[in-house]
Amino acid sequence: MSDNSFGTLFRVTTWGESHGPAIGCVIDGCPPGITLSEADIQPWLDRRRPGQSRFTTQRQEADQVRILSGVFEGRTTGTPISLMIENTDQRSKDYTDIAQRYRPGHADVTYDLKYGHRDYRGGGRSSARETACRVAAGGVARRAITEILGQEASIRGALVQVGGLAIDRARWDWDEVARNPLFCPDPVTAIEWEALLAAIRKDGSSIGALVEVVAENFPAGLGAPLYGKLDADLAAGLMGINGVKAVEIGEGLGVAALRGEDNADPMRMHEGVLHFESNRAGGILGGISTGQPILARFAIKPTSSILVPVPSINRQGENIDVITKGRHDPCIGIRAVPVAEAMMACILLDHLLRDHAQNSWHRYND
Repeated sequence: MSDNSFGTLFRVTTWGESHGPAIGCVIDGCPPGITLSEADIQPWLDRRRPGQSRFTTQRQEADQVRILSGVFEGRTTGTPISLMIENTDQRSKDYTDIAQRYRPGHADVTYDLKYGHRDYRGGGRSSARETACRVAAGGVARRAITEILGQEASIRGALVQVGGLAIDRARWDWDEVARNPLFCPDPVTAIEWEALLAAIRKDGSSIGALVEVVAENFPAGLGAPLYGKLDADLAAGLMGINGVKAVEIGEGLGVAALRGEDNADPMRMHEGVLHFESNRAGGILGGISTGQPILARFAIKPTSSILVPVPSINRQGENIDVITKGRHDPCIGIRAVPVAEAMMACILLDHLLRDHAQNSWHRYND
């Protein structure tokens, strides 16, 4: 299986399966001299960790990360950083019934069609368990970003819609995201979601969601025209998260309904500084960051493993109905929030390093 890596200068390769002994990643290209320990990575993994509420899978994984290489005396050495997370709560017997069956909506059938062999235990590499590796890599990226740009740079995500219930943006409160298990910035909608998710779980079904992530206080000039566009790399990175089916940057699909003067972000000079009066472009123009908040959102499908019977086939080509036993998230969008933040951190650090490599002679030496 190829294509297990992403990034150009800050490059991440993930490894491992949902029910193997461990999962992890190797990071190549992290700058030397960055202060780093497991304590810098663990809090981000704790946010993604399963079993923390009744609205996520009850699989109990500590998700304790170990740094195996690339760090000496508390600082990165510039050599590959290897991170490992042990799997400690696999229940592979839950998947015996689907060993020869394909779950509709899951990657079972495409893995078999492509490779002729698959790890049916939890989906193997196609499991959302793999995203813990990305969150670990994102923790490293955040440390590097902090030391390069300073504490003012931030990357924050939130769940903004579950099924047909969207938040009221007039009630948006970033502090509220940490107060509820749904990463919801609207306390009123969070209560409505709890009732909806309880009903979905009782039915043995699942539901989709919309996640929004924003990066603030990043410099203008990240990204390159045409084949190195920042928004293209962000879209690819977010689309690569398990279950994501659509990605928007800024106004996204909404631009189709706008006139040119409504879509444009007006510019003015205020006390000698460029100021944008709106941000429909999501902080990126021509593939290059403007210095405004970088805004993306994505739609994530309902969990494919459900207890509701769905028509399918088995490996013998027989028509059957499939139900999936085991421990599954009724809405994978919840734990996708820290994954989205991590992917954005990795991609923005990659572009920071690429910008330094190309433009340091005139942009960073004033």
